[in-house]
Amino acid sequence: MAYSWDKSLETGNLEIDSQHRSLVDAINNLLDACSQGKGRNEVEKTLKFLQDYVVKHFSDEEKLQIKSNYPDYKAHKEKHEAFKKEVNEIAEEFKKGGATIQLVAKVNSSVAGWLISHIKTEDKRVAAHIKNN
Repeated sequence: MAYSWDKSLETGNLEIDSQHRSLVDAINNLLDACSQGKGRNEVEKTLKFLQDYVVKHFSDEEKLQIKSNYPDYKAHKEKHEAFKKEVNEIAEEFKKGGATIQLVAKVNSSVAGWLISHIKTEDKRVAAHIKNN
C-alpha cells in the first residue's frame, strides 16, 4: 500500500514538510521493493536510507524545537528515539529473514502508520509552536 502526500500531512513549515515528503517516499520505495520481490540489495539500500534519513530528520526537527523552546521537547524526543529503534529492529529482521510478509506488514503498521500519525498530531503542534514564537 503506497502512501500519498496530501494537505493533511502539511505542517506549514517548509523544511519539516520537505523532509516528511522524503520519508514518505522512502517508505513507499521500501514497500514497493518488498512487494515486487526486488533484490535483497534494493530492499537493504532503501532500509539503510530510511535509517539514516530518520536520524537526520529527527535531529533537524529537534534543533528547531530547542531553538523555539518547544515545551514538550523531551516527550517528543522520546517518541523519536522509540521510532528509530523500531526502524533499526526492522532492518535487523530483514537481515535475518528477508522481505517476508510479516516484515512488510510491520513496515506498514510500525513505520508508515506511526509516521503518518506522528506528522498529523505531534509535528503539527511543533510547527504551530515554531510559527508562533
